[in-house]
Amino acid sequence: MDETRKKRLLYRANYRGFKEADILLGGFLKTHIDELSDEELVAFEDLLEAKDHDIYAWITKAQPVPANFDTPLLEKIRQYRPEF
Repeated sequence: MDETRKKRLLYRANYRGFKEADILLGGFLKTHIDELSDEELVAFEDLLEAKDHDIYAWITKAQPVPANFDTPLLEKIRQYRPEF
């Protein structure tokens, strides 16, 4: 993976402005970025375009996920458990 793209994704995932989303998205990406496929990285970039509160609600299953975001990647993010 291109290092610039990697750094940009990590930054965008970690500094969302909604702490819970920062922890889940940033932590997931930091842990798994080197093992994600190009398709999953594109799906992650697409996910980052959504609003933080929506993403968090989809991850926690508080709201239904729109079809375009209901991907295997989202399920991987749901399975991620951050370490504190």
